[in-house]
Amino acid sequence: MTEDSLLCLDHGDLHVRQDGPHGASVLVLLHGTATSSRSWDALVPLLTTSHRVIRIDLPGNGRSAEPADGDYAIPEQARRIGTALDRLGVEHAIVVGHSSGGYAATALAEHRPHLVTALALINTGPGMEAFIAPGSNAIDPAHWPPTDEQIRQFASTGFRAGYQVPQELVDELRGMTFHALAAAMQASTAYLTQRALPDRLKTLGKPLQVIFGDQDRRWLPSSAADYHAVPGAKVELLPGAGHTPILEDPPRTAALLLSFAEIHTARTSEAG
Repeated sequence: MTEDSLLCLDHGDLHVRQDGPHGASVLVLLHGTATSSRSWDALVPLLTTSHRVIRIDLPGNGRSAEPADGDYAIPEQARRIGTALDRLGVEHAIVVGHSSGGYAATALAEHRPHLVTALALINTGPGMEAFIAPGSNAIDPAHWPPTDEQIRQFASTGFRAGYQVPQELVDELRGMTFHALAAAMQASTAYLTQRALPDRLKTLGKPLQVIFGDQDRRWLPSSAADYHAVPGAKVELLPGAGHTPILEDPPRTAALLLSFAEIHTARTSEAG
C-alpha cells in the first residue's frame, strides 16, 4: 500500500510517496517536467517486490508546493531532495530520473555523492544539441489553464506517435501554474547548457544505466550513444517506445532497472 506524506521543508513542502518493504534497498524515482510521481504508477508494482520505492513530487509539481523563494534551479532541487531523503532515513539509494528528472538525479549525485550509489536515466537528453524543437504546440500563458485538447497537443511528443496521453497526466499539468511549468523548463535548459550531462557524469564516476525509447520525439534517440562517453555506462534502446517508456512499456523498463539495481545493490552491500 502506498504511504503518502508531506515533508515540511524550508521554502515549501515536498510530497513523497513510498511503496514496498521499508527494510529493502531504496530506489528513488524522479519524474520529468509537467507531471508528478503518478507518472510512475504503472512501473512501481513491478519494482516493489524487491525494493523500497520512494517517489518525490518535484517543487511546483503534483502535491508539492512551489518554492517560496521562486528558486527552481536544478542544484537547489537536488538539495531539497537530499534533505527529504535524510528525513526519511535513507542513507544510500539508486536514483532513477525520467526525462528532466534525470537532471535532478545527476545534481543530487553531484551534491550528495555518498547518498547516490548509482544512477539510471530514462530518456534524459544528454545535451541541448539533441533537443527536437517543438512545433506549434506551445501553451499561451494568457489562456491558462489550458483545455484538455491543448494539453494533449502540448504533451503529444512526450509519447510515441498515436499514444493516448493519460487523463491523469492531463489533470496534473492543468493543476500547475504557468510559472511553475516555465520556471522548471528554464531551469533544466540552464543546467544542461552549463555543462552537458555526459561530462558531468564522467566526473562523478557513478555506475550508470541509460534507457531510451527509439521513437522519442523530444530528444534524438541517436543521442543516447553520447552516454557511452561515461566509462562503464550501460545504454539500452527500447524498440517501439517513445519518450515515456515508464508508461508505454513498463515491463521492459522495469526489467532493465531491476537487473541494474540487483548488480549495484549487491556491490554496495559487499562494500559495506
